[in-house]
Amino acid sequence: MRFVVGLGNPGERYRWTRHNVGFMVVDALAGGSDASVETPGAWRLVARLGGRLVTLVKPLTFMNRSGPAVAALLQEAGAGPGDLIAIVDDAALDPGRIRIRAAGGHGGHNGLRSLIEALGSEDFPRVRVGVGAAEDLAEHVLSPIPERDMLAFRRSVERAAGAVVAVLEDGVEAAMSRFNAWPLPDAVAEDATKTPRS
Repeated sequence: MRFVVGLGNPGERYRWTRHNVGFMVVDALAGGSDASVETPGAWRLVARLGGRLVTLVKPLTFMNRSGPAVAALLQEAGAGPGDLIAIVDDAALDPGRIRIRAAGGHGGHNGLRSLIEALGSEDFPRVRVGVGAAEDLAEHVLSPIPERDMLAFRRSVERAAGAVVAVLEDGVEAAMSRFNAWPLPDAVAEDATKTPRS
């Protein structure tokens, strides 16, 4: 089984911050299902995406300590890093931009750093969602998203959800060719806001 893991911070305080875009994408993929299971380490839900069953995961151990919770879930399922798709915010990308990578380093992202350290591997796909940068980066990613930016942000979340489904359906390379281009062609941008569940 594949594991789709969105990184973020638990609690209402962080719910609508840019740093929680991974959680938001997982919620979009979950489609409002109430069949989730919550343990001290992670929220998870088995869903059908891209024609296959996957486990959606939101670690509840805070961003910088996401790795051990995810590693425990993979070990429990007899899965490895290659069975994981991680979703994270990326301040180096313009808002709305999506970048899919087959593998790679953490790029300064502490959530990815924790995953890599706990898994002992960089060899897992990741979907990076652009949130833009600011002089005070911590303030930028941990403050609530302004109402004026919310509609565009929600669209970005839907595109990222579409990118995850594309990875599951068509593989990383094909998904990269569709979603890493910027700006997105109109047809791809429209299609990417539709998240098929079967």
